[in-house]
Amino acid sequence: MKLNDLKPGYRANRDTKRLGRGTGSGQGTSAGKGTKGQKARKSGNVRIGFEGGQMPLIRRIPKRGFSNVRFALVFEIVNLEDIDMRFSDNDTVDKATLKAKGLVNGNKDGIKILGNGELSKKKLSFVIDRISKSAEVKITAAGGSVEKIYHEPKVPVVKKGHKWNRS
Repeated sequence: MKLNDLKPGYRANRDTKRLGRGTGSGQGTSAGKGTKGQKARKSGNVRIGFEGGQMPLIRRIPKRGFSNVRFALVFEIVNLEDIDMRFSDNDTVDKATLKAKGLVNGNKDGIKILGNGELSKKKLSFVIDRISKSAEVKITAAGGSVEKIYHEPKVPVVKKGHKWNRS
């Protein structure tokens, strides 16, 4: 086989349908767009939820409830097996060292250590935001220590003049 023998596969280069070129084109008089109306026009696409000027459904129905998602703390998860692979005896495990070893990227509210895997390293000292009970038991059994960091609850950023901003 040579380069000059290559050709595209069967029906790979198909011509585009020439819409709106008369009744003999196979697409009829309205080019497959149905009958008259806004959507049959050249730029007749309307945005999602638009109802022709009528009050949209999403604005007609009542809004209820409250979500705490904006206030929730989001933690990066690290398992003991990952720590066991990357750290050595008598090391300190904190945000800076975890970031240096590539286990976290540090763009969330904190770090939580989970107890997946076994810990064979001795006397690791943890200075961390959250830790599961099983991880804490395994760390203390290996002769390590755990110090927890307290987090203040998140306060939402409210623009001036917003209904929540009382100033």
